[in-house]
Amino acid sequence: QVQLVESGGGLAQPGGSLRLSCAASGSSFGFGAMGYYRQAPGKERELVAAIVSGGITNYADSVKGRFTISRDNAKDTVYLQMSSLKPEDTAVYYCYANRGVSRHWGQGTQVTVSS
Repeated sequence: QVQLVESGGGLAQPGGSLRLSCAASGSSFGFGAMGYYRQAPGKERELVAAIVSGGITNYADSVKGRFTISRDNAKDTVYLQMSSLKPEDTAVYYCYANRGVSRHWGQGTQVTVSS
């Protein structure tokens, strides 16, 4: 059974940094693309960043230059380093991991950017 456990998140001031981690388990063959979506109140869930096993990354325009996604394939873990945070980054962040044609989700972690 695939499980994704998220950690990190919390409260940060504008201009500050936070790091999210997401550890996946339950796949003998590892995972394909992994990444993060976020959902703010009253808004649709949007892709923040993604990374494939070979290391190619993709970012939403709103976070380019501020967020960095990375992964440790040996640990099936993905990381999202968030810097220069803005109030509009406030949302619940959900990690995901693809295995075959299935997408699996983490439980979500709240990120709040406020002074």
